Amino acid sequence: MANTSILVIGGGFAGMTAALEAAELGHEVYIVEKSPYLGGRVMQLNKYFPKLCPPSCGLEIQYQRIKNNPLVKFFTLAEVAKVEGSKGNYTVTVRVRPRHTAPNSVDLSAVAKGLSGETASEFEFGLARRKGLYLDVPFAFPQRYVVDTACLTDADKSALSACPHVDLAEEERLIPLQVGAIVVATGWQPYDVTRLTNLGAGTVKNCISNMQMERLASPYGPTQGKILRPSDGRAPKKVAFVQCAGSRDENHLSFCSYICCMASLKQAQYVREQYPDADVTVFYIDLRTPGRYESFAEKVLADPKIHAVKGKVAAVAQDKAGDDVWVTVEDAVTGAKSVERFDLVVLATGMQPSLAAQKLPLDVTVDEEGFIVNGEDQGIFVAGCAKQPLDVMKTAQSATAAAMKAIQTVRGR
Repeated sequence: MANTSILVIGGGFAGMTAALEAAELGHEVYIVEKSPYLGGRVMQLNKYFPKLCPPSCGLEIQYQRIKNNPLVKFFTLAEVAKVEGSKGNYTVTVRVRPRHTAPNSVDLSAVAKGLSGETASEFEFGLARRKGLYLDVPFAFPQRYVVDTACLTDADKSALSACPHVDLAEEERLIPLQVGAIVVATGWQPYDVTRLTNLGAGTVKNCISNMQMERLASPYGPTQGKILRPSDGRAPKKVAFVQCAGSRDENHLSFCSYICCMASLKQAQYVREQYPDADVTVFYIDLRTPGRYESFAEKVLADPKIHAVKGKVAAVAQDKAGDDVWVTVEDAVTGAKSVERFDLVVLATGMQPSLAAQKLPLDVTVDEEGFIVNGEDQGIFVAGCAKQPLDVMKTAQSATAAAMKAIQTVRGR
């Protein structure tokens, strides 16, 4: 007899949606998430489509549904270590790393502030630094601080040892689970911009990625929502967006990431809302705004201070006399090659599946880009950006479909 429980690998928007769809139809569901919190990439956005809501809005609904449903159990700081068995009867071993804090929502901000050790914040994409005791955003779920022991000084360890809500001796755990089907919702990661050397990534001070722009615009980000130049904290008056930064390129990502054009238009609106006198230029190959997003694109591009230029950016370079940025571009319409100065340049980097770098102990096949292409015969189903680039709305639809297939499997239909 098949086990009717379902495992969901990944606790982002796709993973939570798939888990809730299955649980609300009466199935026990386990979510395994490698980061300290549920929410995935959506949690790092300032606003997301289609309603342009802050992430706290949409995610809080999902968090409440999880809190209120005893059939959903989740593990954070966790990874799938081993999968044995077959469709209908899997034994999964989950490795859970220690959080080192008590399972409650005690405010440890004062304790964190008193620590001296720091490291670059992964959540802020290196735009800020964090302590060895941290909570990424105020609406994080679970609402628990996490200790990064590698970031602690000896003095920090001494201070935390005296805190009754911290347990530095906590150890890694292995947890066995019995499930009948698996949903893979491992999501995506921003393409590594440091590989785009001709576009100034990693070397030009005021050249950032589109996800870094989301963090600058977020009220919970490193600048409390003010879009400022990383080099000097100055408000940019002239901003360029470079589309297809690493996408549609056989040397990087061969595919179109679907949402990059819309993301840049959204971010151009961020700039114009904050700075009414700022000028924005979007350099693009093809401006793709599918379906219902066409009207949004028309609205944004109707702004006389937002310019869309069809052209391929060949180089992004640091100004030798200061922190400004020079962009070399060939206009695809006129053929003219020009060099223009900007205060800030944003690279629209693509969505790379997380499985391009992370492997799972599962009997599934991934293509050369890292997207899963099969597994359903084994009772393994794919949701969200583990399958293809998607926006949040289509991610939710994909997650629902994966959950329904998993339910059919465990019910023997």
